[in-house]
Order: sequence, then C-alpha cells, then structure tokens
Amino acid sequence: MSRSHGASSRCLLTYSALGSRNPSPQLAKNLVKVGVKVTFLTSVSAHRHIAKSHSIPQGLTISFSDGYDDGVKLSDDLARFRSEFKNRSSKVLSHLFTTSTEEGYPVTGLVYTMGLSWAAEVARGFNVPSAALWTQPASVFNMYFHYFNDYGDAIRKICSDPSCSIQLPGLPTITCRDLPTFLLPSNAFSFLVADVKEQLDALDEPAKPIVLVNTYDALETEALRAIGKYNLLSIGPLVPSAFLDGSGPPNTSFGGNLTQKSMDYMEWLDSKPQSSVAYVSFGSVVTLSKQQMEEIARGLMESDRPFLWVIRALDFGENQEDKLSNRDELEKQEFGFRRSYGGHTTIWRPTFNAKLIEDTFESGVRATPNEDCLVEAEEIKRCIELVMGDGEIGKKIRINAKKWKDLAGEAVKDGGSSNKNLRTFVDEIEENLIY
Repeated sequence: MSRSHGASSRCLLTYSALGSRNPSPQLAKNLVKVGVKVTFLTSVSAHRHIAKSHSIPQGLTISFSDGYDDGVKLSDDLARFRSEFKNRSSKVLSHLFTTSTEEGYPVTGLVYTMGLSWAAEVARGFNVPSAALWTQPASVFNMYFHYFNDYGDAIRKICSDPSCSIQLPGLPTITCRDLPTFLLPSNAFSFLVADVKEQLDALDEPAKPIVLVNTYDALETEALRAIGKYNLLSIGPLVPSAFLDGSGPPNTSFGGNLTQKSMDYMEWLDSKPQSSVAYVSFGSVVTLSKQQMEEIARGLMESDRPFLWVIRALDFGENQEDKLSNRDELEKQEFGFRRSYGGHTTIWRPTFNAKLIEDTFESGVRATPNEDCLVEAEEIKRCIELVMGDGEIGKKIRINAKKWKDLAGEAVKDGGSSNKNLRTFVDEIEENLIY
C-alpha cells in the first residue's frame, strides 16, 4: 500500500451481502482520506446497488459477474452461489494483481470482508499482505473464536439446558438465549458456521494477524484485547461522519441501499418532534409470520406514537402490509411504511447484539417472546414505552445512547482512536510489516 502520490495501491474486495456491502465503501472512503489509492472490487449486483446510493469510493471500482447479476434470492442455491462467487472473483483478483504489476502500479495490500478467506490465499500467491474486515462487533468475533477453541462443548451444553450459563473471556455471562442463531442446533445454515471456522483457520497463517473490526475502542475495550493471538484493530463505526457529529460532506448516502422509496418519508420525519418516531426494521432477509406482523402492528398502534416501519416486499412483489387485518386502523394513525426489496444480512437473528445493547451498553431493552416464540403486542408496547417514555429507565437509555454516539464521533475524527488505528495499519503495510 502507499499514499496516493506513490505507485502502489490497496485493493478492497467485498462480498455481495448487505452486511458487507454497507461498511466496505465507507472503509474505502476512509482509506482514501488518509492518502491511500483504493481499488474497490465487488460483484455487478452489489456495484449496481452501491452506485444507486451515490457512494462509489474515489478511485478505481471493478465489478465482475458472479453469475447472479440480478442479486441472490432466498430460493436460490446459496452453496452454488458462494462457489460461483469464489471461483469468479478469485480469477478477477489474480488478474488485478498481475496487470497492476505489469503496469507499474502493483497492489501492495488487500482488505477482504470475512467469509472470503480464500482471497488471502490468492494474495499470498502474489506476496501481497492482507487483512480481514469483520463487520460485526468484536464481541461476536470472540464468541465464534471461543466456540471453535476450547469452549465448544460448554456452549453446546447451554443450548440444551436453558438454566445453564457460561462466562467467556472478554464477554458478559451468556445463556442459550444470547447465542448467535448460527450456533444453535436449529440453525438451518450450518455451512455458514463452517465458513467462520474456515476464516479463523485462514487467519492462523501469519503470526498475530490483523483483523479490522467495525467498532471503536471505547465501546468494546475488553473484547478487542481478549484474544491474544489476533490483533483486533478497531476502525469503526463505518458510517458517514455526518451521522455522528454533523461534520463532513452533506451527502450521507451509505453503502448499498437495497430499498426503493415508497414515500417521501424524510419530509414526513422532519415534520415530527425530535426523538418522537419509533423506527421498526428486521433487516432484509427475515420473514415474519402473519401473526407476528399483527402483534407488531397492534403494539405500535397501542403505543400511540408515530412510527416508520420498514417491511420487505415478498419475492413476487406482494406487499405484506396489505395483508394485515388491522391495516384500516393503521391508516388512522401517523405512520409510514418503507418497502425493502431482497438482499441478505450477515446476522439472521442478532440475539447477542441484543444482549450487548441491553446489558453491556445499556442503550436499549430486549423484547421477551412467549412460550410460542411470539413477541406479543403488549410486550412490544412495553419496550417502546420503556425506551421512549419519561421514566428513569428511558432517560438512562437515552443518555447512554447519546454517550455512545458522541464517543463514536470522537473515534472517527482526526486523531481519534479509530482514525489512528487505520493510519497505523496503512503505515505498517507501507513498511512491509504485515504479511
């Protein structure tokens, strides 16, 4: 890697998934800000969505066909998609390394999103140092690491006995309720767990490899330093600075937006008092049952607060909100629907994130499902009132939320912890200290 006036550059390869697609362009922008020439490599479908949000990083962007140029649907064979992505992108990556060297501007560093461990192997074949980008919290990384290193049996035990708990290094006390979905026996995506193990195994190649983490020091101090064999380097949060402190360019577009605007919701939001609107979203891959949708709608209505609810359209274009039996009642309240189309997220049920938000960061509350795994309307209303109401719990949550936002803004500004870490990473690549 080199500064922009030099002859070398860094390549950033990102997966097609939305969980990678949003942070990656922001990292590319941050690298450009510290003087690095970046080549951004992604699939045609991801590039198309990123371009729509006007967030193409400065520098060279290369898109390639992964065989799914219109995006991946839940009905597709995900194993086949992943195989195609690996085969095609490895060829593109190898070609980039070869041609850039022939042209006198060699790629001298690679950053790749987690799940693409084979990219590090390609880079090693060209003597190019690499680092993985972990887009989830450092605590989640630690959870997976411990599962595959010495604590697998203990974690599986708490899955079978809800009364059991476990204390892992650098993490709060954990029960079955807190585990990421991928680690549960009911997980339908076991191949993704194998992917995480493959990635961790690949990281064992260099001594104390760097993993860039989408977090910041003040938020996860202990988790970032709990695993001695890795150098977890916080370089986040990977969001535009305008979202944190109002600084930076007015364009706050962020990564690959998978949605299409169903209404002028920004104008509607601006008409509401500050911090008065409840925002509801479950990502772009989770499909809720009609009964759960009904409970959410009823809970929102009974909270008597304006809300903005993002609902994923079905594959055949049908609008889920039109099926709600209480749609007429919803129409009488102040609310907005924003429709989301397709896509994948990296966490199918972020239970451990919920644990961190409620117990560690103390910036939210966690809804409790009933014995049928249904979160009832009364519970949804209770959580909304706790967070947005005038009680002591709500006041504390809002104070903490502002504290973490302010600390995040400090981390990413010039001289902040994440900014310093990114500069250090760049300098070490320049000095050939990372392999």
